Amino acid sequence: MAWAGQGRETLLAALHSLSIHRLRSLLTTVGIVIGVAAVIILVALGNGLQANFNAQFGKLANQIIVVPATGAVPSGGVARKLTDQDVAALQDPQRAPDIASVAPSMTGSVSLAEGQAKDRASLVGATLNYLELMDRSVAVGSWFTPAQVAGDARAALLGGQAVELLWGPGADLSKVIGSPIRVNHTTFRVQGILVPDGQNDNVVIVPFGASRAYLVGNDAGKVDQIILKSTSVSTVDKAADELTDILNARHYIKTPADRDFDVRTFTALLAKSTQFLNFLRPFIVAVAAISLIVGGIGVANIMLVSVTERTREIGIRRAVGASRRAILRQFLSEAVMLTGLGGFIGVVLGVGVTEGGGIILPKLVSSLPAPVLTCAPVLIAFGVSLVIGVLAGAYPANRAARLRPIDALRSE
Repeated sequence: MAWAGQGRETLLAALHSLSIHRLRSLLTTVGIVIGVAAVIILVALGNGLQANFNAQFGKLANQIIVVPATGAVPSGGVARKLTDQDVAALQDPQRAPDIASVAPSMTGSVSLAEGQAKDRASLVGATLNYLELMDRSVAVGSWFTPAQVAGDARAALLGGQAVELLWGPGADLSKVIGSPIRVNHTTFRVQGILVPDGQNDNVVIVPFGASRAYLVGNDAGKVDQIILKSTSVSTVDKAADELTDILNARHYIKTPADRDFDVRTFTALLAKSTQFLNFLRPFIVAVAAISLIVGGIGVANIMLVSVTERTREIGIRRAVGASRRAILRQFLSEAVMLTGLGGFIGVVLGVGVTEGGGIILPKLVSSLPAPVLTCAPVLIAFGVSLVIGVLAGAYPANRAARLRPIDALRSE
């Protein structure tokens, strides 16, 4: 139990010494406080970015989009358009077993008008399974019925941005439902409002048949794009190969350079974005760690000043029998207490700012993801603050312990 008594005595001596210079001790911990809080806050922001990215784009990992190629075919041949017959061929499970669902769509830019308000928006002529394929949902109102999609019903769904531009911010969505709206020169009736996704909110969606009948025409069964989903994320490449083989055969493509269509998958984009985020997180931690290093240098500097100021005190303690180990223990304890106190305050500050930011930030900027707090950065940041205390106090403590009693007593 002797070690326990020595430890208690050392801690009390360290606390007494720090309490004598309260302001200096508090200012010394500022660098540690900022460093620990910065690590927690920045890592939480990085986690929030990662979580938001996964939520928005992870669901599109098995999505494939086919669009007509732009420009002339390299071989000089005639570029064929995507057609209803191409869609039917891709829906054949015998030829494309790894394709789960297929939907053609018509696209373009149209003018919208409601009363005196006018705007332009993206047009989508959609089939019944469009929302499922694009992972979107209806906030208010309802999606099209099979009869509306099969016919040419003049019904429309609007994105949130289109609603704001026509009816103004804070519009009563329940009153928007059922309102007439001019799309180009044809009157449609608003049937629903989409849940915002932060990307395609200035959009008007109408039934596939209505888009051809009133807005873009039915150019021999031409479709502007074909949206597909593979049976799983692991079968995206197989599904892309299957659809490429089918369209190559239908369009009489002999070499890849002559393809008159482009196949776009999101797996490469997701992989690159994930790689970037994985690189960004340690970079963020490194930036925050600089504050901890600067704080550690400040602690080392103050401890050296403390040793210089208390040289005579050290000489007296050594003269009455204090060992070098006791002197070393005392100054190390003071350094660790300083950084430990700073680490604790930094944890409280970092957690408080992160939790507060999670509530306030999404309200101030809707596109900014809320930070995600985890235990690991909190524990690591606090642990590193203690380690910095040991490292920053090691040299000053060793210097104090090596002072000869006679030299220390002569010090003025």
